[in-house]
Amino acid sequence: MNENGPSVALVDYGAGNLLSIERALQVLGASVRVVRRGDQLGTPELVVMPGVGAQGPAIRRLRRSGMAGAIESAVGAGAWYLGVCLGMQLLFEISEEDGSRGLGWLEGETCCLPDAPTLPHVGWNEVETVGWNEVETTAPHPMFEGLPARVPMYFVHSYAPVPRERGVVVAETSHGGRFASAVASGRLLGVQFHPEKSAADGLRVLENVLRTVAA
Repeated sequence: MNENGPSVALVDYGAGNLLSIERALQVLGASVRVVRRGDQLGTPELVVMPGVGAQGPAIRRLRRSGMAGAIESAVGAGAWYLGVCLGMQLLFEISEEDGSRGLGWLEGETCCLPDAPTLPHVGWNEVETVGWNEVETTAPHPMFEGLPARVPMYFVHSYAPVPRERGVVVAETSHGGRFASAVASGRLLGVQFHPEKSAADGLRVLENVLRTVAA
């Protein structure tokens, strides 16, 4: 970690406004670089993949720019990964929205929200933490340290991952049916909500991620 906090590569692949999350990470002490090509990635401690929209165009841009391979190499070398919204969905194998393949680092499929009363799911909703199976405890994942077991976060989406392995799910949300709203597997983290738009509690999630990376 450098003296200004963890080094963060914030990936810009044309799938969303990065300004809010960039400012949030900087306020929390991270040293943030916005990267658009694989040869710009370097060796960050944390890769943050935000985004909105469909997976197909996003993964094509990531591959054309060399970013997909560069991120895989960085994660393989020990970098952490935080996916936000579409960035979380990209962790999984395939999306039913357009049949596109994701990064495939976690097993499962991204599906339309089950029994949703409205789509897209936009606005505040409760995120309920579940036991963190990796350490065989009912305690929440470190991303949610210091937060209540049910905490409101801001969502904008119609799809969410359905992980094959139940143990990677660390939070769930209900919108009609229940869906995974946060996942974690080793150094791979994902949140379906937008922490940068979720006021103080969302900033706490980002702060917890940076603290975990630094540790």
